[in-house]
Amino acid sequence: MKVDKSLMTGSTTMLILKLLETGDMYGYQMIDELEKRSENVFTLKAGTLYPILHTLEQQGLVESYEGVSDSGRARKYYHITKRGKEYFQEKNSEWRTYTTAVNQVLGGVNYVIN
Repeated sequence: MKVDKSLMTGSTTMLILKLLETGDMYGYQMIDELEKRSENVFTLKAGTLYPILHTLEQQGLVESYEGVSDSGRARKYYHITKRGKEYFQEKNSEWRTYTTAVNQVLGGVNYVIN
């Protein structure tokens, strides 16, 4: 199911930081992992992901380094910083407040979409 891109605006950064919280990853690995975990709802293009990673790096929320994959291929890996983990926790808390409020408006705390 396709989701209106406006719903993703602002949450993509949080999703990327969550992925990196579980371990260091390279760009295409993040794209694949997001697709798997969201059952193909979130399909990022490299042209969208890399500018976000560049911005996160400038903000000190992630760091990059050159590494070598199991196949021997050189890759650029990304690592979440301590500041990035703190930022993620803050955004995750905001997200919970937001989704709880939306669910309450739509049909109460036990609101389920059919």
